[in-house]
Amino acid sequence: MLGICCCFIIQLQAQNLGRRIVLNTKNQTEGKVESKTSETVDKAFNKMEEGVNNLFKKKDKSPEGQNESESEGQISDQNGMSSSGQSGELNPGGSSSPSLQTYSNFDFIPGERVIAFEDFSQDAVGDFPARWNTNSSGEVVTIDGLEGKWMVFADEGVLYPEFVEALPENCTIEFDLAVIKENAVLTKLMFIDENQSPNLLDAGNANSTIIELEPIVGNTAIFSFNANGDAVVENTKPQKQFFIPEGEEYTLVKVSIWKQKSRLRVYLNESKVWDIPRAFQAEGKYRFALGTATFFIENREFLMSNLRFAVGQPDTRSKLITDGKFITQGIVFDSGSASIKPESFGVLKEIASVLSENPSVNVHIIGHTDSDGDLSLNQSLSQKRAESVKSALLGQFGIDASRMSTEGKGESEPIADNGSPDGKAQNRRVEFIKK
Repeated sequence: MLGICCCFIIQLQAQNLGRRIVLNTKNQTEGKVESKTSETVDKAFNKMEEGVNNLFKKKDKSPEGQNESESEGQISDQNGMSSSGQSGELNPGGSSSPSLQTYSNFDFIPGERVIAFEDFSQDAVGDFPARWNTNSSGEVVTIDGLEGKWMVFADEGVLYPEFVEALPENCTIEFDLAVIKENAVLTKLMFIDENQSPNLLDAGNANSTIIELEPIVGNTAIFSFNANGDAVVENTKPQKQFFIPEGEEYTLVKVSIWKQKSRLRVYLNESKVWDIPRAFQAEGKYRFALGTATFFIENREFLMSNLRFAVGQPDTRSKLITDGKFITQGIVFDSGSASIKPESFGVLKEIASVLSENPSVNVHIIGHTDSDGDLSLNQSLSQKRAESVKSALLGQFGIDASRMSTEGKGESEPIADNGSPDGKAQNRRVEFIKK
């Protein structure tokens, strides 16, 4: 979503607009850019002159007919960026993403009901996304080696999803952040009082909480302000997730946020970065927005996709044991694959805990997909995903295989409209039925 970082100006023909591939770059500024976190809580952001192009050029179209699934029970070691479609290769020739076991201490559990999802699939490449608003500029792009569409924000400013109003007391927010070598921008994840001006131009500090991601220097920071605008939380620390290995030009970071009344937890990939008991004011009602701080250095950018808002902490035990059925969209897979993504660990661990504490309970695991793709392939894929969940519960948590049966229903039983990104996100799910 945010800023464009470039070292070379690339002439793009009209048909190439928004198609990007990382080039080798050299630093366009002398020395390191100093962290200026104290400047990032200003009441508004000054717009800078729109930057010229960036370090991307046209990518080749992916060949058709790629394999639609991985082998049964495989744990993810690639970065497909959506739950349906073809998986993309991250950093070709570089390192793969963490395994499920890497996330063994990951306790993030997505909300049980998806209230909004944004993958920009409904937007044309080159346009600012229709469901968003901004006081600056941005566009939808594609990135070589990654599936789907991404929002790039290439300027000083703020932007926010108009389709998400005041957040529930208990909710989760997740998205994929692409960090570009030497070109990343300081990004603000802002929880702002709902009574602030709708265009956020006059957003002050009162009843606000701001999380800063500063990949260029490898820091994160947090600031929280009460109703009087007084800082009640302020801290900065380094974060390893922003490190880009030698020889690679960019990396992906999974950002997960859990707001639970006044408590805030923030995760980058498998690590819990912040766990603040009183980050939010009890009387405050908050909206979510994003912002950048370029410090007037040209061509810094932020890119994001797969933004997911969900409400409510799943009561796994009650729903499975008492109600006899637990539905989750929190077990996610590599694109077009049965490989479980490592950020699913928290949900799998919760289910395994319930089954371990109730040894007489058996479950039927059912996989579901959205309607994208071929009907028969979706049916096969959903079956393999259900089998992967069974294999993970057996291999990672020791749940006896005899207690679990599997089934795939493909796209045949939607619970929401497949005509929207929000509905598709709800339909991509795994169900556990008590037997």
